[in-house]
Amino acid sequence: MCRWLAYSGEPLKPAELILDTKHSLVAQSLNSPLGNETVNGDGFGLGWYGGDPVQGATPSLFHSIEPAWHDENLRELTNAISSPLFFGHVRAAAGPPIQQSNCHPFRYENWLFMHNGFLDGFAKTKRELAFAVDPSLYPLIHGTTDSEVLFYLALTEGLQDDPIGGLGRAIRRVEEEGRKAGIEYPMQGTVAVSDGRTLWAFRYSTAHKSRTLFHSTAIPELRELYPDAARLDVFGAKAKVVVSEPLTDIPGAFVELEESTVAILDDDGYRHQDFLREAA
Repeated sequence: MCRWLAYSGEPLKPAELILDTKHSLVAQSLNSPLGNETVNGDGFGLGWYGGDPVQGATPSLFHSIEPAWHDENLRELTNAISSPLFFGHVRAAAGPPIQQSNCHPFRYENWLFMHNGFLDGFAKTKRELAFAVDPSLYPLIHGTTDSEVLFYLALTEGLQDDPIGGLGRAIRRVEEEGRKAGIEYPMQGTVAVSDGRTLWAFRYSTAHKSRTLFHSTAIPELRELYPDAARLDVFGAKAKVVVSEPLTDIPGAFVELEESTVAILDDDGYRHQDFLREAA
């Protein structure tokens, strides 16, 4: 459906990952070997936090319906800013129209959210899921994607206080409404969420056959393995990236996240936790 990446660590120009790596996000928008769609050219988005974010800081957004490989503004912007935490997303539309309000990432206050996948049979459950969103949040849904509804449903379910539990409860609601409508596997995808300090990356699907998701190995470990790799010099010791598919062919540079797992990335590094492994 799409490809995405999320970076956390020392301030970095997004172009280093979005444009300049061998299998960069823009390269994946043209040719995605591990994706369900080879080309992801139906718009893109960038979300980033300031150079020294504080808890509660509002991230900035840039969305475009241009193919990522064709947009000069993306090159200018990703080389001009430096951010300790940013999201990038390239879209392959699967129903909802190509328009800026349908481009990821989505933002609410200090939170960013993006999704690769779909809610199967969304046309049959859209009304129930949208009306389950808190009335104070419902007017903030500007686009027509299932992903944005999932985000606001997760906010309704307590995402801000409990990101893992909030998204888990939202997905269970999706599965409940889907099964009422006769949909066997309502949820598919990988999700990234951040409050500007911590990054949560989820891999889950009802069928337990989720889209691919990887995160980088710790930079100090990579420097020990590859002391002559000049490419690593641009990254600080705390640099971490989560990606739909690896950005490089270097053996050991990326670790695949297991099915029904959330990776939690912060200043202490990364850790994994089971996510919705129990039967629905």
